[in-house]
Amino acid sequence: MKIIIAGAGEVGFHLAKLLSYESQEITLIDVNKERLAYADTHLDIKVIKGDATSIAILKDARIESTDLFIGVTASETTNITACVLGKQLGAKRTIARISNTEFIHHKDEVGFTKFGIDELISPEALAAAEIELLLNQSAFNDSYEFEDGALTMFGLNLSRTATFVGKTVKEAAEILPEIHFVPIAIQRFGTQYTIIPRGDTQFKEGDSVVFITSEGGAEELCRMTGKVNREIKNIMILGGSQIGYKSARDLSKAYSNIKLVEKDRKHAIELADQLPRTLVINGDGRNVDLLEEEHISDMDAFIAVTENSETNIMSCLVAKSKGVRKTIALVENMDYFELSQSIGIDTLINKKLLAANNIFRYIRKGEVVAMTKLNNMNAELLEFKVKSTSKVCNKYIKDAGFPRSAIVGGVIRDGQAHIALGDFKVTEGDMVVVCCLPRSIKQVEKMFL
Repeated sequence: MKIIIAGAGEVGFHLAKLLSYESQEITLIDVNKERLAYADTHLDIKVIKGDATSIAILKDARIESTDLFIGVTASETTNITACVLGKQLGAKRTIARISNTEFIHHKDEVGFTKFGIDELISPEALAAAEIELLLNQSAFNDSYEFEDGALTMFGLNLSRTATFVGKTVKEAAEILPEIHFVPIAIQRFGTQYTIIPRGDTQFKEGDSVVFITSEGGAEELCRMTGKVNREIKNIMILGGSQIGYKSARDLSKAYSNIKLVEKDRKHAIELADQLPRTLVINGDGRNVDLLEEEHISDMDAFIAVTENSETNIMSCLVAKSKGVRKTIALVENMDYFELSQSIGIDTLINKKLLAANNIFRYIRKGEVVAMTKLNNMNAELLEFKVKSTSKVCNKYIKDAGFPRSAIVGGVIRDGQAHIALGDFKVTEGDMVVVCCLPRSIKQVEKMFL
C-alpha cells in the first residue's frame, strides 16, 4: 500500500513509524528539515522537504498512485487543503487531522466527502472521549466501545480477591449460568508477553486481562473481580490544553462538580468565560498546597492533561497519595505506558496512539470497521464486517480456521451483541470483533476478504 503522510510532527512521525513496521510504502512530507532528517535516519521511509499544499511537491510524491493520503500537520487549514488537492490529483482515500471538532459534528451536513476529504480526525477529541469513557467505567483501566457500546472492551488487573484467580477460563465460565464477557488477552505480571487465552489458560493474581463484554458484562466483571464501579461526582482536571478544555466542556454535561487548574492567568480567564459550568482555578497544579486548598482529597477523579508528561505523572501520583481513586495522565512518551501500573497510575492515554488506531483501520485488509491496539499489550482488536465472499461466512467459529494466536471476542448482529463461542455461526452482515497477535493479523485479514 502506498501512503503519503503530510506532517512530521508527533502524530505524523508516530504514524510513519507504525506503518513502516507494516512494510508499507511511506512518503513523509514536511517543511521542517530537522524533523525530516530525524525521520529519515530512524525509519525506512522516503522523505520530501516542502509544503504539502504544493501541487509540485504532491506530484513529486507520486500522489496519482497513492492509496492513502494523511494530513496531520499542526495546521488544520493545511491538512484540509492538502487532502482536497490530493484527492483531485488521484489519491484514493484522504484523512485530515483537525482541531475544530465542529467539523466532525457537522461533517455530513457540510459534505466534506464532496470536497475530497474521506475522514476527519481530532486526536484531542479522541483523548477527551477516551477520558469520558474511562470515568463512566471507573473500575477499569482501559476501555473501547464497538457499535456505540453494543460490545465493550475493558482492561483490569486481577487481585487476590477475584473469584476466578487460580481457575482456568473454562472453569471461570462455569461459575455464571449466562456469560456476558470473555477474556481475549492476558499479560502475566512482570512479563511483556501477551497471551491469547484458551479454555485451559489459568488466571493468576496480578494478571492484566482484557475482556470483551456485552450488556451486563461490566457489572458481572466487577462482582467477580472484587472491583467497584464507584459513582464519580467530583473531578479535577490539571491543564487547560485543548484536551483539558474539551474534557471539562463534555464532562460538565454529566458531572456537577468539575474543577480545572490552569497555570497561565490569561488563558485561565478565557477558559472561565468558555466553561460556565466549570470552576477554573489559576495556579500551578504541581503545588501540593494549592491542591490541598482545593480539597484534592475530596475528588473522585484526577485528570492531568498538561503539555508536560512528567508533570502529569507526578501530579497523578500526588493525587493518588491524597486518596483520589481514579487517576488519568496524558503522556507523549510511548515508553511510559509500560510503567503505568507499576508506578500506581490507573490509566495513561496517548493522543498519538489514539489517532494511529483511528487511522490504522484504513490500511487493514477486509472491511475493518474499527480497531484499537491494546495498551501495554502486543495485540490488536479489530472489528470486521462479514461479506458474502468472506471465508468465515456461514461457518461456525470453531470450524472457521482462526489461528491459535487470535480469538473472536464477540459478534454484533442487527445491533444485538453476542458473546460468540465456538458453536456460534457467522453470517453475512455480522460485525465480528477479533483480538490477534501481530503474527496472525494477515491470516485473520484474509478470512474477511
